[in-house]
Amino acid sequence: MLSDAGLPARVDPERGLDHGVFVPLKVALPEAQIPVVEMSLDLHLEPALHLAAGKALAPLRAEGVLILGTGMSFHNLRALGDPRVLLPSLQFDSWLNSTIDAPAAARSTALMHWQEAPSARICHPRPEHLLPLMVAAGASHAAGLRVYNEQVLGSMISGFRFD
Repeated sequence: MLSDAGLPARVDPERGLDHGVFVPLKVALPEAQIPVVEMSLDLHLEPALHLAAGKALAPLRAEGVLILGTGMSFHNLRALGDPRVLLPSLQFDSWLNSTIDAPAAARSTALMHWQEAPSARICHPRPEHLLPLMVAAGASHAAGLRVYNEQVLGSMISGFRFD
């Protein structure tokens, strides 16, 4: 599906499941026996490419396939526990919640420019843990919904669902 959409894709039979796949699934579904296909992030970490990957995979949703983007809405390990990051994490979280709730076209445009959001680079010095959300967002035309929101080690963390 990715190749058909003009996106670079290949299968790596030697690659095992990354901790970003294994850990959340083990916690959420410890006894599950389900097939899992992991998709790695593109090396260049371009938001538009990850949104396009989600769009290419969107037809899988109609087949009952869960498209799960694991990552974090805040991922600055050096700042976790630092009381100075609570306000920046709240600012970015507020922007992210509004963005995810927007219509698909506006959401995609905002996510492509996520680094311009309030406190974006404090919350995400690198985008690896935000890009999985972009794949999930790209796979849905519906507005997203925040389903989890909590302060963890002094930083706001949120989780989102797309119907």
